[in-house]
Amino acid sequence: MNGLVAVFRREMLSLWVTPLAWVLAFVFLLLQGMSFNQILLHYATITNVTIDQGPVQAYFGQSLFLVLSLFLVCPALTMRLFAEERRSGSIEALLTAPVSAAGVVLGKYLATLATFVLLWAPTLFYVVILRDTGTVDWQIVGSSYLGVFGIGAGYLAVGTLTSTLTRSQLVAMMLAALVLFGLFVLGIGERIFPPGPLHDLCAHVSVLSQVAEMSKGVIDLRRLVFDLSLVVFPLFVAVRVVDSWRWTT
Repeated sequence: MNGLVAVFRREMLSLWVTPLAWVLAFVFLLLQGMSFNQILLHYATITNVTIDQGPVQAYFGQSLFLVLSLFLVCPALTMRLFAEERRSGSIEALLTAPVSAAGVVLGKYLATLATFVLLWAPTLFYVVILRDTGTVDWQIVGSSYLGVFGIGAGYLAVGTLTSTLTRSQLVAMMLAALVLFGLFVLGIGERIFPPGPLHDLCAHVSVLSQVAEMSKGVIDLRRLVFDLSLVVFPLFVAVRVVDSWRWTT
C-alpha cells in the first residue's frame, strides 16, 4: 500500500507535537493509577484470596475504570484523523499525493494504535510493583494485555470510521462514543436475557465478559475473531469512504 509508512510517521508526529496525546496520557494514567491504588488497598485488607483472584485479575477484569478509559481514549485519539483534515482543507493535498486510500486509512489507524500501546506501556510498572511483593502469573498478565489490545484495536477502528463521516471532531468523537456505548449496552444483555440466541449474541460482544475471561488467563478464539472483525469491517468502510473523496474533491 503506497505511502502507508509516510502517513504513519506524519500522523505520529501530529499526535505527539500537539497537546492531545499528552493530555490523554495524563488523564488515562491518572485514572489507571487511581484504580490500581484502590485495588491494592482492597487486597491489603483481606487474607482469604482464592487462586483465581488477585490484584492483576481485579485490575483487568473487575475495574470499571478500565472500560471507562477505553471509552474516553479511543474516540479522543481518532476524532481528528479525518475530520480535522477535511475541516482545514489539508485532506486535498493528501488525496492528490501518490498515496492509496488504503495507505492513508491504515497509516493513520496504525499511528493511533501505536499511541494506544504507548499509553498502556507505563502500566507495566504496576506488574513490577506486584512482582516485588509477591508472585505474578505472567500468562495472566499476557492474556490480560492481549484482551485490552484487542478491544482497543476494535474501538480505534470504529473511531477511524466515524472520523471519515464528518468534518467536526466533536461530532466524530460523539459518534464513536455512541457506537461503543451501544456495543457495551448490548453486552450487558448477557446478564439480562435468558439462555438463547439473543443471550449468546450479547455474550459474544460483551466487553465485560472478555476482560473478565482474559484476566483469568482464558483466551477464547471467538473473542479474538470478534475483535478482528471489529477492526476489519470499519476500516474497510473507511477506505471506501476516503476513496470516494477522490471523485468529489
